[in-house]
Amino acid sequence: MKDFKNVWGILMLTVGTMALAQKKHKQAVSLPHEAIYKVVQGDTLNMEFVYPEKVKRKKAYPAIVFFFGGGWNGGTTKQFEDQAKYFASRGMIGILVDYRVKSRHGTTPFEAVSDAKSAMRFVRGNAEKFQIDPDKIIASGGSAGGHLAAATATLNGLDDTGDDLSVSPKPNALVLFNPVIDNGKEGYGYERIGERYPEFSPMHNLKKGVPPTIVFLGTKDRLIPVATMEKYKAKMEAVGSRCDLFLYEDQPHGFFNRTKKDETYYRKTVYEADVFLESLGYIKGKPTIKKL
Repeated sequence: MKDFKNVWGILMLTVGTMALAQKKHKQAVSLPHEAIYKVVQGDTLNMEFVYPEKVKRKKAYPAIVFFFGGGWNGGTTKQFEDQAKYFASRGMIGILVDYRVKSRHGTTPFEAVSDAKSAMRFVRGNAEKFQIDPDKIIASGGSAGGHLAAATATLNGLDDTGDDLSVSPKPNALVLFNPVIDNGKEGYGYERIGERYPEFSPMHNLKKGVPPTIVFLGTKDRLIPVATMEKYKAKMEAVGSRCDLFLYEDQPHGFFNRTKKDETYYRKTVYEADVFLESLGYIKGKPTIKKL
């Protein structure tokens, strides 16, 4: 009888453990960490996803889409990995987008804009699949990547005709790191854009409805003058849009990148971006990163 009780106890424990395991298995959410968003002229373009640690089934999360910098010539998705991981820890889905650049694909900046808009359409068009809130998609990027993020919010043309154009590529907010936003005759990249700058330059396409924006810029940036960014802020506010501009004394272009030797400005900019997104209701609570 004693042996029978022991066997019965072990059996019940096993059944209970299996039931618990099955319950946990049912609760687990399996989401793709990489997706092809576009195949064009033989080139396959991917995006990578960084999720919160515990994704709840059927819950829709805000997403922040990062475009790397590199003058539309080069660059990699690794540039914003740390920022994506941080915002994933704050309950967002971080997305790192690859797009065509001159060094790898022989393309122009115009194709880069087309890819950026395709990426944003893909994210919004597949929001349910990736558990993303389609009304809380932020575009972000640095330098030329900042231009692409701003372009998805401001430019009407340069769409890929293979896309579902009924899906809007327009983000709900922008987080920009020393972005290229003026491509006019006195702006950055004019030698490559030429007289087509009116259809390419965010500065020349600001209108009512541009999403709220935060911008980070070093005062010693030799590519993006402070005066240019102040003009952009003024034009944004003139059309009724929010534009928060943070200037960092004596900092050069690319100052926000995290390095092994110094992460001061990585922390400062991520902290302020967190506060900005919290003010819009995309994340909750105080930043978990120290401002320094």
